[in-house]
Amino acid sequence: MRILNRYILFDYLVIFLSALGLITFVMTAGALIKAVDLMARGISAGLIVRFFIQNVPYILSFSMPISTLFAALLLFGRLSMDSEISAMKSCGISLWRLAAPLLLLSVLFTGICVYINCEISPAAKFANRKLLSTAGVEAPLNLLEEGRFIDDFPGLMIYVSKKTGNTVKDVVAYELNKDGSVRRNIRAASGDIEADNENRILTVKLYHVRIEMPDAEDPHDISKTTYVNAEYYPIRLDFNQLFKSDGKVSQKRNHTKSSELIKRIRKIDEDYVMLSPEKRQIEKTKLLVEANERISLAVSCFTFMLIGIPLGVKSHRRETSVGMILSLGIVFAYYFFIVIAESLTDYPALHPNLILWLPLVAAQLGGFWLIKRAS
Repeated sequence: MRILNRYILFDYLVIFLSALGLITFVMTAGALIKAVDLMARGISAGLIVRFFIQNVPYILSFSMPISTLFAALLLFGRLSMDSEISAMKSCGISLWRLAAPLLLLSVLFTGICVYINCEISPAAKFANRKLLSTAGVEAPLNLLEEGRFIDDFPGLMIYVSKKTGNTVKDVVAYELNKDGSVRRNIRAASGDIEADNENRILTVKLYHVRIEMPDAEDPHDISKTTYVNAEYYPIRLDFNQLFKSDGKVSQKRNHTKSSELIKRIRKIDEDYVMLSPEKRQIEKTKLLVEANERISLAVSCFTFMLIGIPLGVKSHRRETSVGMILSLGIVFAYYFFIVIAESLTDYPALHPNLILWLPLVAAQLGGFWLIKRAS
């Protein structure tokens, strides 16, 4: 059995590594387009190389599961086509016995992906964002992220509930004094964004505005607060101010390591006390979806191996094209659920973080059943 295990594992790893290299290369097309843009802006070759290297962990989080599935389909399709599966069964070797070493290997792949998705990839994406920001090539419009308080600009905190292109909805802004106290509270139903990429300045033109101004001498006395309604109120965000003090760049959800992501989930009520309970729940749901997506992507290595082995046996094909088509179909079905979950983050009652696990559980149950039936 050791010889058989080595035979199966060696053939699988050859196909897997070949597929991983090819798929990873193909998926770098987006980074290549960005690199061309960087070159056009006169960015040094060293920074472009760093940009490419720091993109690799994010790409691996997708290419490893796909390669796991593709290699399983192609290997067992070839073994079935050459009647090697039938010969092994006639010797009393079940499909479970053949699949066991590969399933253990997929558990190892899952562990590697968990580490990449939870630690390396967020850090690499954040490093790339800092690289692009300090190089002055990231559009200022991208800084105004929806569903999160932006407090990177001196003397200002701003929250945007929804952003579609250059239009924002339900905006909350706090103009602060030097001691951190609130000088002016601004709420607007909608607004338009004008981006001056050359000077790296955002102008948020707010409409249907309500302004609350606490009394300067007694800011805690609500009865002394002044309320002003206005049809229009502009807010100017100077992108350059982000790097004048300590050079820090704010972290988005997908740039945050999972340990910090869990802390943000637990402290959601403290960190977002200025938001209504409903909006705090929406923000918590977005964090939960991000955390679950990382783990589910890693677990998909095991899932794809489990479903890929029996499907490969049933396909009776050795052709690479057939394996690729089956792989793309299964992967598309899985990533479709990821898109659904991300689109439902504004509806916490639907538990979009759990939707991510539905295709994995279904595929695992189907894989166990198919292997048992084929054995």
